[in-house]
Amino acid sequence: MSADSYASLSSLDLAGERFRVHRLDAVPGAERLPLAHKILLENLLRHEDGHTVTAGHIQSLVDGFRGVIAFSPSRVFLHDTNGVPVLTDLAALRDAVAEAGGDPAAVRPHIPSHLTVDHSIATEVSGRPDAVRRNVEIEYERNAERFRFLKWGERLDGVHVVPPGTGIMHQINLEYLATVVERRDGWAFPDTCAGTDSHTTMVNALGVLAWGVGGVEAEVALLGQPLSLVVPPVVGVELTGELGPGVTATDLVLTITERLREHGVVGKFVEFSGPAVARIPLAHRATISNMCPEFGATAAMFPIDATTLGYLRLTGRTPDHVTAVETYTKEQGLWHDPSVSLRFDERVRIDLAAVTPSLAGPRRPQDRVALADVPANATAAIGSTVDRDGVPDGAVAIAAITSCTNTSNPHVMVAAGLLARNARARGLTSAPWVKTSLAPGSKTVTEYLRLAGLTEPLDELGFQLVGYGCMTCIGNSGPLLPAAAEAVAERGTVVASVLSGNRNFDGRINNDVSLNYLASPPLVVAYALAGSVKHDLTTEPLGTDPDGVPVFLADLWPDDAEVDAVVSAHLTPELFRDAYADVFDGGERWAAVPAAGGDRFEWPPGSTYLRRPPFLDDVPGPPADFLGARALLLLGDSVTTDHISPAGRIPPSSCAGEYLTGLGEADLNTYASRRGNFEVMVRGGFANPRLKNRLAPGGTTRDAAGDVVPVYEAARSFTGTPLLVIAGREYGTGSSRDWAAKATALLKVRAVLAESFERIHRSNLVQLGVLPLQFTEGQSAETLGLDGTEEFDLLGIPEAVEDPARPVTVRVRPRDAPAFAFEVRARLDTPREAVYYTHGGVLPYMLKQFGA
Repeated sequence: MSADSYASLSSLDLAGERFRVHRLDAVPGAERLPLAHKILLENLLRHEDGHTVTAGHIQSLVDGFRGVIAFSPSRVFLHDTNGVPVLTDLAALRDAVAEAGGDPAAVRPHIPSHLTVDHSIATEVSGRPDAVRRNVEIEYERNAERFRFLKWGERLDGVHVVPPGTGIMHQINLEYLATVVERRDGWAFPDTCAGTDSHTTMVNALGVLAWGVGGVEAEVALLGQPLSLVVPPVVGVELTGELGPGVTATDLVLTITERLREHGVVGKFVEFSGPAVARIPLAHRATISNMCPEFGATAAMFPIDATTLGYLRLTGRTPDHVTAVETYTKEQGLWHDPSVSLRFDERVRIDLAAVTPSLAGPRRPQDRVALADVPANATAAIGSTVDRDGVPDGAVAIAAITSCTNTSNPHVMVAAGLLARNARARGLTSAPWVKTSLAPGSKTVTEYLRLAGLTEPLDELGFQLVGYGCMTCIGNSGPLLPAAAEAVAERGTVVASVLSGNRNFDGRINNDVSLNYLASPPLVVAYALAGSVKHDLTTEPLGTDPDGVPVFLADLWPDDAEVDAVVSAHLTPELFRDAYADVFDGGERWAAVPAAGGDRFEWPPGSTYLRRPPFLDDVPGPPADFLGARALLLLGDSVTTDHISPAGRIPPSSCAGEYLTGLGEADLNTYASRRGNFEVMVRGGFANPRLKNRLAPGGTTRDAAGDVVPVYEAARSFTGTPLLVIAGREYGTGSSRDWAAKATALLKVRAVLAESFERIHRSNLVQLGVLPLQFTEGQSAETLGLDGTEEFDLLGIPEAVEDPARPVTVRVRPRDAPAFAFEVRARLDTPREAVYYTHGGVLPYMLKQFGA
């Protein structure tokens, strides 16, 4: 029970039932807080205990002081590739508690959680009617061990698994799971969510405060511990004007991503306001909020208003629930009132009328390219080209309608279907080297496309359904078509992908694809017809019709009114209710997966998918200085979690591939599927060949003797020597991939020294016992003349852990120059992070909480 210092405890009638609430209007000044801060305020009021949450924390939040608070999410959201490591850690924690004489069943979730199996299916088969059936068969064959383990995970009270073949986690969250207002155990409070995927922010479109966390942080929340949060400042983004004809939600979000990256919103909340907000459909809001990680913010909130309620009704939420949401949000001051001037810390204005058709690429989602400029952009990225027979440089090897970013938006999906219809009516076909695929995030998509008569033209262009899951967006793109694969392997052809996803980092989509462009679904279809990113879609024809008449993109592009009419005619509450009627069922295949029993998981001997993780073994001692440390890698800017811990196919020649083939494995599968096996994942650490390491080519580095070897082998050669990773700006950008930090820790890296960090990865490093250190402004490896061959002493670490305001001194001993020193900052941003680091990481800390 809350200490209730502000006498905010009250009750409220919601749809005919009485619930306890903490009223925000009991706190003076709450009315001017942005929505995200109001939700944080309610969370503090409800959890005030005089210790972890105090009246001082509450008052500081209202007064605008950006201190540290304890935030308790109402639920946790996982997907399989991050969820399996979470469950293996909990299984290992149960083992450790039992081995210490405790009750393993005490290690259990304290709040509800959902785990969606959406990252396991790959586009192995495409462009044919049986593609989805074959891909599902392969998925179950490859992942049999993992799926049996997830069935064991369902035994943990509060864990609900959404089986394979249902959809993508964020689209399911948006269309079904998110409540906006939670009614639970006699209480009513805002729905809040911590998810193990950075795009958990998608439900910010509904006014749900949610963001991505690392898997280890999710474990903390599951076990009933609050998350430690430095209250983010809020950037108010005022939207004005209207989108022009033919401009899509994808064009809008790529423009917003570019603008907010330029402004700088890392570590901040973003809230959208202004006269244009009320005109933006919920589906467009969801597309924007989904790409919040790409513009770097922690959350991207839209207001709760009539548009929110309309979407809840459309997606089949019950009338009493919609009534409860409206009543609660209006009573609590969470309902959007444009007449109230909210207290934003910064402001940005974006004119929707200035948005033009765009792509982003070829390697970063914030690098927007106007549609007319794509040929020049691609040509510059390719460099010198060679005249080649067959598949040319710049050929589109993959055209994928994929990712919940866009497949959750019926406007762009219908536009893709109508463009395909128009193309087929003119006799156009996809280029023969293009691997085409359709992987929506929900069964609602395929149903409304079917009802609208748009499935057939998409099929005829090769965009047959390949599965319901992340697929190409996460890198599960499968092999290229033979013509493209041969061109890359034998002639060095530089090929591209065009996908409706949210990430296009080096090496993410496919190991053989060098250029990756994000685009709206209709533009994905258009590029499949054109066959090349060097083709100017604004001036050159996509092909000719049977009469020899050139066909241009403008001839095929559907009218906005037609798109809206199709959406209105075929999206109904019944469609959504039918799609989610058996969301936890999974059908015969899932029912046939055997379920393991027992409070402790029986680790299968000889398994290459599941191994008890070692994070509770060989835990480092108390914080101490590092003497004689060496640099394992010397990296530049924008190193992503895909660079640090790849998700795609495991190459046979890699350390991980050789390890698996040595155990007799023929189907190596993907790194993402092997995250339950630390032996595979540590060998994949920093193994991405596109990682730019100044010490050696990507995927390799120099060992203790100075020889160039794979990073895993180099790390093993430095026996007993503390290791460092030195990097530039935006270190750890990308997916909320805890294995990027886990692999770093298992490689015995003790500290990462960077110019700046992306939020989630920095936190993950701390939770794994790795110390994030940050150069002072204006300093870098380059300005200091570091070449990675030096020895380093890191001094003052215990004092900096005690007081992070105190600097850490780095004493550098070059081989052929005098020693020198400089100061850096320990990025332990909250007192709880200092506690975790002191214990050697979160899991050792949690083990002590269970008395072991």
